[in-house]
Amino acid sequence: MVDTTPLTQAVDHFADRLRAAPQSRLQRSAAAEALALARELSRRAQAAEEPGAEPREMPDAGMFAAADQILVAAHDLALVLKDDAEVDEAVRLVEEARGRAGV
Repeated sequence: MVDTTPLTQAVDHFADRLRAAPQSRLQRSAAAEALALARELSRRAQAAEEPGAEPREMPDAGMFAAADQILVAAHDLALVLKDDAEVDEAVRLVEEARGRAGV
């Protein structure tokens, strides 16, 4: 079994920062970056679980749900990651999104 702790830690940190961010920051870019990340992580999890199937897009549940959406998507992805390289790639995606979000 692969150790997904680095992914869990990275996404927990991003979610905590989103929850602490002012509404103005969420409106400017942070919530949109989080939703884009959640959608990408969800797409990757679905592709691993159902190869060849058309992925379903995670809906936009609003800026105040963005932290929860990245947590759900990341935890779903963590269940299907096969090796450390996939974990590292997921962590990279989270860190890059957090940087773009400015939180």
